[in-house]
Amino acid sequence: GLGFNIVGGTDQQYIANDNSIYVSWIKKDGAAYLDGRLQEGDKILAINGKELKDLRHKDAVELFRNAGYHVSLKIQRRLQSQNGPVGHGGDGESGGLPLAAILVPGLALAATAVWILLRYRQRM
Repeated sequence: GLGFNIVGGTDQQYIANDNSIYVSWIKKDGAAYLDGRLQEGDKILAINGKELKDLRHKDAVELFRNAGYHVSLKIQRRLQSQNGPVGHGGDGESGGLPLAAILVPGLALAATAVWILLRYRQRM
């Protein structure tokens, strides 16, 4: 499978008055997890170009089961606002800094500090 579960549909609304399909769970070490782009809570707008509007849950599941080996998803990222309930961003972007923008400079700084410490000890 694709390594994730979905919720929603016309017959099983995940959010009141919303027939959309959402990612409810991502299987660790599954295809979606290894790809790293899909997140729990994402709204899936389309799969392989087919929009997921006004579908029953079981019909959406069938589309995913029959998606094939090359799967293209159009998603809308679910945003967590700082003061209030969870909302949906209009452009599918989560905003903020990517984790690598924080980790890479931090690791570089730590490596430099270790190198300086080792050089200093060699001179003594």
